[in-house]
Amino acid sequence: MSAERKIQRNKLGLKGWVIAGRYGLERYAYTLHRITGLGILLYFIMHIFVTGSRLGGEHAWEAVLKSLENPFFKFGEFLVFLAFAFHALNGIRLVIAELGLMMGKPQRPIFPYVNSVRRQRPLFIVVMIVAAIIVILGGADFYLL
Repeated sequence: MSAERKIQRNKLGLKGWVIAGRYGLERYAYTLHRITGLGILLYFIMHIFVTGSRLGGEHAWEAVLKSLENPFFKFGEFLVFLAFAFHALNGIRLVIAELGLMMGKPQRPIFPYVNSVRRQRPLFIVVMIVAAIIVILGGADFYLL
């Protein structure tokens, strides 16, 4: 193979991954789904360490809980709630889509697959509205009640 191959490099870096241009809402929801999944995993690991401090006795447990009683961690807990609400509802939407329940009747696949988008986009919008309602109610519970 004497012919040289052209290697195209990603000159946009992280910006090109996040702001990809032609992607639809579903692609951004998928990216946010992955990010929230990693955030929930990070929270789970931190939660294990915090609850593991109970092994140090009552004084160690109370010291850890005392250190977590500030507005920064309260806001962090709310972010975990946001991530969980989005991740759970979007996960249900993805399962419904992957099972083919929102695909419609089989037909010849002709790009840009408009039938699939027409059927899945309303489900995406409904799921995001439900997620927004849950976030508003959760925010009221976190900060007002």
